[in-house]
Amino acid sequence: MIPFAAQVEDILFSLEHVAGVSRLPDWDADLAREIIQHFAAFAEAEIAPLDEPGDAQGCRLEHGRVRMPDGFGAAYRAYAEQGWPGLGAPADIGGQGMPAPVQGAVSEIFTGACHALQMVVGLVPGAIRTLLAHGTPDQQARYLGPLIDGSCLATMALTEPGAGSDLSGIRTRGTRADDGWRLSGEKIFISGGDQDMSERILHLVLARTDTAPGKGTRGLSLFLCPSHLPDGSRNSARAARIEEKMGLHASPTCQMVFDTAHAELIGAEGEGLKAMFTMMNHARMDVALQGVAHAARAAQIARAYAAERVQGRDAGGQPVTLDRHPDVARMLREQQALAIGGRAMCHLALVALEGVEAPGLIDFLTPICKVFCTEAGIRSADLGIQVLGGYGYCREYRVEQTLRDARICAIYEGANGIHALTLATRLLQQRGGACADAFEALIEAEAPAAAHLAEALALWRRTRARLVSDDHPAEAAHEFMRLAGLMLYQAMWLRIETASAHAPDPDHLRDLAAHVRRGAAADLRAIAVMLEG
Repeated sequence: MIPFAAQVEDILFSLEHVAGVSRLPDWDADLAREIIQHFAAFAEAEIAPLDEPGDAQGCRLEHGRVRMPDGFGAAYRAYAEQGWPGLGAPADIGGQGMPAPVQGAVSEIFTGACHALQMVVGLVPGAIRTLLAHGTPDQQARYLGPLIDGSCLATMALTEPGAGSDLSGIRTRGTRADDGWRLSGEKIFISGGDQDMSERILHLVLARTDTAPGKGTRGLSLFLCPSHLPDGSRNSARAARIEEKMGLHASPTCQMVFDTAHAELIGAEGEGLKAMFTMMNHARMDVALQGVAHAARAAQIARAYAAERVQGRDAGGQPVTLDRHPDVARMLREQQALAIGGRAMCHLALVALEGVEAPGLIDFLTPICKVFCTEAGIRSADLGIQVLGGYGYCREYRVEQTLRDARICAIYEGANGIHALTLATRLLQQRGGACADAFEALIEAEAPAAAHLAEALALWRRTRARLVSDDHPAEAAHEFMRLAGLMLYQAMWLRIETASAHAPDPDHLRDLAAHVRRGAAADLRAIAVMLEG
């Protein structure tokens, strides 16, 4: 086994010299470094050692309660005691007030150490954002404190049997009662629907009410459904089963039953999807960073293994390590380029989330980062298995676990195909085209430095104009998303190469940038053929 090592210096280089995080008001580079380094040490020492045994042991459902793998409860208590749940919450309500880029760095490291544990605790920042944006002062007073101090974790309960990506099919009902609302129905694929780490759980549940106007998603409302009632008794929301999954064995993915459970409305009745998107958009960027974490972890394992494994001989007959073989070197470069480039894409989006970039840019960047980075994580893990050969297919080096855990990232928080369709339809016209204009301007600023990027931008403009007036834009959605991802990836690598002198290993980054450039033309030609024939 190759121990997990957080890539702190690479993360800081990306934030400061590629994404330009110093443009944020009141950015404190020294404090950010201290926080990221502190969490990295904690993750390496206390979280990462749980990943392998947690995967082997998994979760279990006993007498209606989920039991987490050994050691997870203690690690979570240490995480909460150190104040990490409230990292991004405003200081005036007990949080630390750190900006999104710092939260993103911590999230990437957490996932690299143990995705399964990160998956259970990772929805808290989104729940806090949702309460701040849509909750009443009374709801904020009752729920924010427990989320920030770690005594309460959160879930996002959307999916139902027969109503996965199509939320208009939701059947869970919210019914008015004398003392509030009651929820009845079933939800599936609920991460952390139950666990024994936190004292309580706050379920954010999307449900339909009889009194809300409109049909489809317009009739949905968002509810807060606590696991416990004010008198300490359990609410009638329970986990009926745990899914048996390909990966993330230590993360309980639950089928939840709400049996006239006590709940309260958050936001306006019938506007639940609007409120839920506050949580979902945070979660989607978090999933993009999960992809980056898997790409980086698989690259770390493969690079370390290939540097030590003696295989074959050179032209002079001397034994050489695996990384000296051209095909292996190619795969290692691709893994590292995907991780570093994907990280820069996410960091740029996190800076945009703080309002530094053009208005609407974050709306466009979020699905691009989600799709590109989750597929990068899967690709890097698959390459890692190939580099290690038979050992990659075995469990010893755990790159096979990386592939198993990474695979879900392209599915949850909106399947990648749905994000591609959204990009090619609604987002092209959102805000009168301002979101797409902001993305185009971002690429245009980098295009003069690279002919291949200028050529991609020209193809983008032609395709954008066609899709806006096309009666069937869905047919080109996949390739249009590929084009957008390629453009952003190439633009970030131009920035990375320009700033490489500030990196821990400048020559290595320049070598990777050359590798990315060599592949750009072929990738662009393939996309152009699909889009224009």
